[in-house]
Amino acid sequence: MYDGMFFAPVALSVGAGHRRMIATLSDMHVFLTEFPPSRRRLSYGAAVRACGAARSGEISAESARDALVTFAVTAGILWPADQPIVSVKPVARAHSGFAA
Repeated sequence: MYDGMFFAPVALSVGAGHRRMIATLSDMHVFLTEFPPSRRRLSYGAAVRACGAARSGEISAESARDALVTFAVTAGILWPADQPIVSVKPVARAHSGFAA
């Protein structure tokens, strides 16, 4: 199996303001395998087939990356390039309303 690197990694939203960077075919394979079946769309199957074809050398890694981006757009998980990483951390408040 061939594990090609993408020219540019794909940033995907994995919930609660966190992102996951997919930079290789192996990363793509693991992500697609772990993706919840209830959230899969038609483009999911195309991304899986493209990943397998790229790992066997039938198509380029960039073609598989394009299939991943298409899937991410249709699933609504593509991280916007202009959006910063947001992390939410709860703060304990005292009775006066200020952080304790």
